[in-house]
Amino acid sequence: MDDTKNKVLSGLIWKFGERITAQVVTFVVSVVLARLLPTEAYGLITLVTIFITFANCIVVNGFGSSLIQKKDADNIDFSSVLYFQIGASLILYLILFFAAPLIASFFGEGYEQLVPVLRVLGLRIPLTAVNNVQQAYVSRKMIFRKFFFSTIIGTVVSAFVGIFMAYRGFGVWALVGQYLTNTVMDTIILGLTIHWKPELKFSWTRLKDLFRYGWKILVAGLIGETYNELRSIIIGKLYTSNDLAFFDKGKQIPNIIVTNINTTISNVLFPAISKEQSNPVNVKNMMRRSIRTSAYIMCPMMFGLAVVAEPLIKLLLTDKWLPCVPYLQIYCIAYCFEPIQTANLQAIKAVGRSDINLKLEIVKKGSSLLILFAVMRHSVDAIAYSLLLTTLIASIVNTLPNKKLISYSYRELAVDMAPGLLISAVMAVIVYFEGVWLKLSALPMMILQVLTGGVIYLLISVLFKVEPFTYLKETVIEYLDGLKKKKT
Repeated sequence: MDDTKNKVLSGLIWKFGERITAQVVTFVVSVVLARLLPTEAYGLITLVTIFITFANCIVVNGFGSSLIQKKDADNIDFSSVLYFQIGASLILYLILFFAAPLIASFFGEGYEQLVPVLRVLGLRIPLTAVNNVQQAYVSRKMIFRKFFFSTIIGTVVSAFVGIFMAYRGFGVWALVGQYLTNTVMDTIILGLTIHWKPELKFSWTRLKDLFRYGWKILVAGLIGETYNELRSIIIGKLYTSNDLAFFDKGKQIPNIIVTNINTTISNVLFPAISKEQSNPVNVKNMMRRSIRTSAYIMCPMMFGLAVVAEPLIKLLLTDKWLPCVPYLQIYCIAYCFEPIQTANLQAIKAVGRSDINLKLEIVKKGSSLLILFAVMRHSVDAIAYSLLLTTLIASIVNTLPNKKLISYSYRELAVDMAPGLLISAVMAVIVYFEGVWLKLSALPMMILQVLTGGVIYLLISVLFKVEPFTYLKETVIEYLDGLKKKKT
C-alpha cells in the first residue's frame, strides 16, 4: 500500500471512529434530553445556534482551508490566522451580545429567553476561532488520531453536564451547558495533544496571501450557511417554536449519520487531494472513489432510516415527537445526494479554484431562494419538500465544473452513484412491506427491519460482486495485513 493511500485510509479510520463514537454518545444524550425537556426549548436553541453558526462562519471559513491548501504554510501562517480570528471573533461576539434584544424582538412573543441564552452560548465563537486553527493543523499533518481523543473527552464530559442540568430542572440551559462544555473541552484537549504552539509573530502579508484564496470560500460559506439556516428563521418567524423544534429534530437524526460520513470524508479528502492538485488524473480517481464508497455506505442508512422513522421516533423520543417523522424522511432522501456535493466541492477547492466554488454557491443558492420564497407561506411541509428540488439542482450544478477541470462526466457520476442508490431502493421496498405485513410493536419491528435490510444489502452486494463492496473488503484486508507486518 503506497504512502498516500495508507495515510488517507488511516485518516479515514481515525476520523470515522472519532465521529461515530462522539455521535453515538451525542445521540444517546439527545434522546435523554428530548424526553426530559419541552419541545419549545429545542426551538429556542435552534434559533440561537443559527446566529452563532453564522458568526463562526464569518470568522473561520476560508482561512482554515487556506492553511491546508497552501503548499508551504508554516508556523507564521498559522499564528497570524490564529490572532486574526481571535480578534475578529471577539468583535462579533460583542455585536451579538448587544444585538440580542433586537433579535428576540424580531421573533416576537415567546422568545424573551433568547437574549440571555444567546449571550452565554455566544462564547463559543472565540473558542471556535482557536479550535479552527487547531483542526487545520491536524488536517494538514493528517494526524487525525488527535481528533479522536479531544472529541471523545469533550463529548462525554458535556453529556454528563447536559443530563445533570436537565434532571435538575434547568430547562433550555441544560442544552446551553452541554454545547458550551463540549466546545471548551474539545479546544483544551486538542491544544494539549497536538503540541502546536503559536509564535509571537503576526504577518499581514501572509494573511493577505491566505485571504486571496480563502475569501471566496468565506463568501461561499456565508451564502451556504445563510441559505441553510434561512428555513429555520422563516419557520421561527412565520410559524411556532414547536413547528421549528419538529422540523429541526427531523433534520437532526439523519444529519448525525451524514455528519459522521461526510465530515470524515471531506476532512481527509481535501488535504489528500491538495497534495495531488497538479495531477488531474489522480484527483479524479480519488474523487470518484470517494463518491462510490460514501454513496454505498450512506444510501442504505438513509433509505433504511426513512422506512423505520415512525417506530424509531416512538421508541426513542415518545409520541410527542411524532410530527417530526415526515421531515426526517424528507431529509433522508435529500442526504442521499450529499456524496456528490462533498466530493465535487472538495476537488474544486483542492485544485485551487475557490473562485469556482463561490460562483457555484451563488448559482445554487440564488435558484434555491426563489423556490423557498415561493413556498414559505404555504406550510412547513412545503418548505421541507422544497429541499428535495433544491438538493437535486445543487447536485447537478456542483458536478458541472469538474467536467472541464478533471473530465468527470455526468455518465460517470451516474455509474458511481448507481450501486448505492439501486441496492438501497430494493432493500427499502422489501423492508417497507415487511412492516406493512407484520403488525409488531415498535421495538421488535424496528429490530427486525434493520436486520432484514442489512442482510438484503450485503447479500445483493456479494451475489452481484458490487464494486464498492469488493473495494472496501479488499482495502480493509490490505490495511489489516499492513498492521500485522508492522508488528512483526
